[in-house]
Amino acid sequence: MAFVNENYCNLKESFLFADIAHKVEAYSAAHPEKKIIRLGIGDVTLPLVPAVIDAMAKAVQEMGVKETFRGYGPEQGYTFLHDAIVKYYASFGVELESNEIFISDGAKSDCGNITDIFSNANTILIPDPVYPVYLDTNIMCGRKIVYMEGKPENNFLPMPDENVKADVIYLCSPNNPTGAAYTKEQLEAWVAYAMKNDAVILYDAAYEAYVADASIPRSIFVVEDAKKCAIELCSLSKTAGFTGTRCGYTVVPHALVRKTAGGKDMELNKMWLRRQTTKFNGVPYIIQRGAEAVFSEVGMAQCRENIAYYMENARLIKEGFEKIGVQCFGGVHSPYIWLKCPNGMSSWEFFDYLLDNLAIVGTPGAGFGTMGEGYFRLTGFGSRENTIEAVNRIVEGLK
Repeated sequence: MAFVNENYCNLKESFLFADIAHKVEAYSAAHPEKKIIRLGIGDVTLPLVPAVIDAMAKAVQEMGVKETFRGYGPEQGYTFLHDAIVKYYASFGVELESNEIFISDGAKSDCGNITDIFSNANTILIPDPVYPVYLDTNIMCGRKIVYMEGKPENNFLPMPDENVKADVIYLCSPNNPTGAAYTKEQLEAWVAYAMKNDAVILYDAAYEAYVADASIPRSIFVVEDAKKCAIELCSLSKTAGFTGTRCGYTVVPHALVRKTAGGKDMELNKMWLRRQTTKFNGVPYIIQRGAEAVFSEVGMAQCRENIAYYMENARLIKEGFEKIGVQCFGGVHSPYIWLKCPNGMSSWEFFDYLLDNLAIVGTPGAGFGTMGEGYFRLTGFGSRENTIEAVNRIVEGLK
């Protein structure tokens, strides 16, 4: 008999955003006359910038000519994109070697797949609330999971607890869903904890391009010794609108070495390379040329215009809720607004209220963990027109 992975029995029946989609689909079917404004899932709405389109169009033409056609590329990504990322990191003070970078089809994939190089005997430390992928991928492996509480008292930025011993630590800054961002001093404390405990930090920097303050790190590698204890996962989904195009990258430093249960030293960079060359065939050449253009001077300027657009949407949402006395967080270094549900409503009660009464879709905080109960996430990724209309509906409906 072919037995299946029984750890799947410990998962919720469906992913958070699938549950939301089913609810919205049912409401839409029952109320076809309603204009539903979706500010829930963190999907972008602006098109790819011209620099990216031009680069991809040129790459398409190359693929139609024998002399410039590309077949299988290197699983870890083309050198031209590595070079662009090395230069990008240098712009905020981080030196990387080209072969420390691995191009992927997105940070979500790498967040899940990176678990392949770690033992299932590890204890995993996960913030709560947090992006559900961190939790679910480790439940699938049957690992022991310990939570660290994010709450207003610590600005939703949990810090190390010397009484808690963990082997793998997930950090996300700027954070999804709360929008909170660690300072350099706070990251130094996490690096010190990881070094003391021979732990590894999995640092999700998917929203680094939204950081508005030069004193807030764009990478954990600005911290001394971080290359000895951290892996950084990055994405072009929100930086450059690649949610439907799919491209991200993970940085695994050569200095990061840990032992097997039997005591053998292993370089995690080589392990990840072995994993990727076995299970992944690489990101298409056309997409990587588009990604390279993101990091050009023109491409970055165009992408920053889109980021500014989304951040203005976030400002409008936050301003609207604060106008009616609702406590809000985020919206500064992240396009997410994390708010306290009004009138003592639970997360799902507020979800239902917004959908049923105002035809607005958000994300219940409870879907991000126990500490998310009573909170709610809205995104600035909608159109300006829809964002303004949603804010007006909210102000009128909740005042």
